[in-house]
Amino acid sequence: MQLESINPGEFVATVHPVLESRDSEALLQILKSRWSCSQIAELLTDGSCDVRKIAALSLALIGDRCVVPHLAAQLRHPDPMVNQMAEHALWSIWFRCGSPEANQEVCRGTRAMNRRDYDHAICHFSRAIEKDPTFAEAYNQRAIVKYLQERYEESREDCMRAVERMPCHFGAWSGMGHCHAQQGRFAEALECYTKALEINPHFCGIQQAVDELKTRLA
Repeated sequence: MQLESINPGEFVATVHPVLESRDSEALLQILKSRWSCSQIAELLTDGSCDVRKIAALSLALIGDRCVVPHLAAQLRHPDPMVNQMAEHALWSIWFRCGSPEANQEVCRGTRAMNRRDYDHAICHFSRAIEKDPTFAEAYNQRAIVKYLQERYEESREDCMRAVERMPCHFGAWSGMGHCHAQQGRFAEALECYTKALEINPHFCGIQQAVDELKTRLA
């Protein structure tokens, strides 16, 4: 059954005051009780940038895997705030795309990584993958730790597993590029960075890496 489309004006009038009050619990309650993820995702094509921004912020809170393609399309939007909000929403969704148990392991792994306890971080990310082999972010986070440990080939392999499961994961594509660059495979690195920029033209720092590699290869 097709759900009824949301009236954009009504959506903004309902959500904006709660956003201004910074009451995240109230906002979460309103979003979950009134609209589905798919209904909110439709607003990402609205002509108003304000509607798109509020829709992206809402999806950061309640969005799931099904809205990822809609958000990925907004990464190319010319308004910087729209693409930033879409990027934020994607990262939020990616971190909760696994099973509940796998999500918990990724949270534990992230905390371990932040305190530079890399061995425990890898254990948690590996457990997340065991609990949910489809969880792209678990592979991506493990790739980051392995990169920090200078295990570049293993990191690249995890990046590849991440993009196999989430093809629009610009973070994993750029991570693959970093690994190739560290191993002196500059043409391959350029291909990965270019792919990351095709998905997210505003991804911080990658354009500079592309320019440097093009100069080196020339």
